[in-house]
Amino acid sequence: MVTDKIKELQELQAKAAQLQEAIEVERTRELAALPAKYGYTDLNAFIKALKSAAGTTGKKRGRKAKGAPKAAKPAKRSRAKITDELKAQVKEAVEAGETGAAIAERFGISVPSVQNIKKEFGLVKPRGSDSAPASTES
Repeated sequence: MVTDKIKELQELQAKAAQLQEAIEVERTRELAALPAKYGYTDLNAFIKALKSAAGTTGKKRGRKAKGAPKAAKPAKRSRAKITDELKAQVKEAVEAGETGAAIAERFGISVPSVQNIKKEFGLVKPRGSDSAPASTES
């Protein structure tokens, strides 16, 4: 019957809770005895020994130890010179159907620079439009 199973489940849950509490009490007792078990009279000395054994110094995360080698800084990128000739080449590439990322990589310029050149030549579709690029005629 279902009610019998519910009652049995409740009894097992209560027993599991008691077992968990007993484990916690025993674990706490054993942890408290560890420093003396390994010959330490002071808890702080025991913790220091644990950290040393684990290879941690107790310093805050993100800080480097004194004397640690510094990571090499990435080389600064120089700004590309956008000439009229480069703009013409980018325009040809756009008209040939190349993607902005491919054009940027090919000519050593950023994707936003490619986009700016496309805007300058009127090769960018207006937002929300599926039609052809805006024309430069007025």
